Amino acid sequence: MTTRREREQQVVAEGRVVADFGREFLVELADRRQVVCTRKGKRQDAACGDFVEVRLTGAAQGSIERVGTRRNILYRSDQWREKTLAANVDQAIILLSPRPAYSEAFLNLSLVACEAGGIPAIVALNKSDLPEHAEARKGLEPWERIGYTVISLSAKFDPAPLLPHLERKISLLVGQSGMGKSRTVNALVMNEVARVGEISASLGVGTHTTTFSRMYRLDRDTAIVDTPGFQSFGLFHLTERQIAEAMPEFRPHLGGCKFNDCAHLSEPGCAVIEAATRGDVSAARLSFYQVLIEQHRELHDQHPEWTR
Repeated sequence: MTTRREREQQVVAEGRVVADFGREFLVELADRRQVVCTRKGKRQDAACGDFVEVRLTGAAQGSIERVGTRRNILYRSDQWREKTLAANVDQAIILLSPRPAYSEAFLNLSLVACEAGGIPAIVALNKSDLPEHAEARKGLEPWERIGYTVISLSAKFDPAPLLPHLERKISLLVGQSGMGKSRTVNALVMNEVARVGEISASLGVGTHTTTFSRMYRLDRDTAIVDTPGFQSFGLFHLTERQIAEAMPEFRPHLGGCKFNDCAHLSEPGCAVIEAATRGDVSAARLSFYQVLIEQHRELHDQHPEWTR
């Protein structure tokens, strides 16, 4: 005769990871119950947004037995490690600010990561109440010409301009530290933030949970995934070809170069460089790409076991 605990351990349920605490995960089941789970064995391959199968080990505890197939994933990497931000999202919101001034390099790197991951991106300039906002907004016009949607908002006074872009989507929020991301999350889902904070405290992870991603629901069909603030966005997991293809304005010209292996650095007959000369590709974006490729090659020269 099986005990109650043994019967519970035989129950397998489907759910979605809504918070990643590193070695523990918060999983929301189909009935909206939330259980704290560990990953079976030593694998830590689950991410916020993943669809998973959970073996229940208690009323509010479980073990992730299987991670489902992902339709997309966004992560950043440097020469030391890769950090998964989220999986199975509909879009990314890249949050910027005029004060402290946002980094164009960070914006470009984030957009390349999203493009490579097949995730549509929206650029949101926060702090529209500041006098510097108008000039910063004008500075984003080159990205609008590429085709990116750019919006303005004030998380402090009026986050409403962001809401239509979130409706019926799972949106990943990305931003450097200081851009106002926490205030944006609080303005959208204050009660949910407080509730997940209580769960964080119960796990004993406290303030350190800010280094992980968490999903907050706005309604049944709408949610945002808050990611940790960071200052750099490494792309060392991408190949040179993937980086070039992740530049939307490059795509019409790729394949038109004189040499099939053209890296668009200084090769003769490069269609991308010629497009920049005509003004069809911005000189600033081409320069960003070329610096990124040079850094990419330098890193891989230091680690010959990696392939470009």
